[in-house]
Amino acid sequence: MRRIALMVLSTALSIAVGALLFEGIARIAFDDGMDFDLEMWKYARDLKRVSANPAIAHEHRPNTGGVYMGVPVQINSIGLRDRELAAGGKPVGRVRTVMLGDSLTFGWGVRAEDTPSRQLEALLNGTSAPDPRYEVINTGVGNYNTPMEVAYFVTEGYKFDPDVVVLNYFINDAEPTPYRKQSWLGEHSAAYVVFASAIDKVSRILLGRADWKTYYRDLYEPEEPGWQQAKASIHRLASFCRERGYKLILVSYPELHDLKDYPFPEVTGAVERIAFSEHIPFLDLRPSVMDLAPDTLWVSPSDAHPNRIANERFSKAMADVLTETYPELFGMSASVATENSQ
Repeated sequence: MRRIALMVLSTALSIAVGALLFEGIARIAFDDGMDFDLEMWKYARDLKRVSANPAIAHEHRPNTGGVYMGVPVQINSIGLRDRELAAGGKPVGRVRTVMLGDSLTFGWGVRAEDTPSRQLEALLNGTSAPDPRYEVINTGVGNYNTPMEVAYFVTEGYKFDPDVVVLNYFINDAEPTPYRKQSWLGEHSAAYVVFASAIDKVSRILLGRADWKTYYRDLYEPEEPGWQQAKASIHRLASFCRERGYKLILVSYPELHDLKDYPFPEVTGAVERIAFSEHIPFLDLRPSVMDLAPDTLWVSPSDAHPNRIANERFSKAMADVLTETYPELFGMSASVATENSQ
């Protein structure tokens, strides 16, 4: 019995030492501050919490911050990556736009001033405006999908009393709502994240799991529950905005790996048809960046989230369509505003 106990103890110690060694290697060799999987894990660990609203699933923890993908991120007192916003309605004379979206709207990998919301606000106001008339509020949260974004807006976001709501759509918004798995390893171990990421990549290469293009296309099969929920949520948002007199626009962000021979035109078309059926103005952002090499638009060589250059192009396209579609709110085109500020 003593020999068996010693063998069990020796095995347990070996496993513990091996796990600690693997954890150390993961944190030293892999964590250079620019690894997408590790940075997204740290972002979720440090800045997110489970939401009391199951339809939202998770949300930012107020008054938190850190550095992720090499850029500082600060969450304000109401859980947004934005400046502090005064309680109550919007100031008199202001035109307020609320941006709904996921990590692209949040501005993953770019500084706050380079997010689509800040870029759009700067364009609408012009750099020389002494008293900015236009406010653009960034409600983006990483890993949100369309149902989560709409659930947030109809319970919380509408309290900003917006004039315009921009629903920013990306191809993975048809994924089912992700619920946080609060396992000890998932919350605390960098080695677990590295190992899980490696297993996923190997399974796609060697074990026949769908590659990323097939995975995205399959999300839009007619009976896929995530796509059905996304369509229902767009309908819900359109009805909500009509009832309250909010202007609404649906903006489609491109997947940035191949812009000229784009692999997902049918997905963009499906989203556009939903917008058309709901009488929502639709903007496809792919034409705004088609003249650029895709990797010049990424936040890092291994992370195709839009960088500052991409967001500049995107915000310009949004400013133009807003001024053209709603001239009663945005009297001067973005192009004229930009010229006047130079």
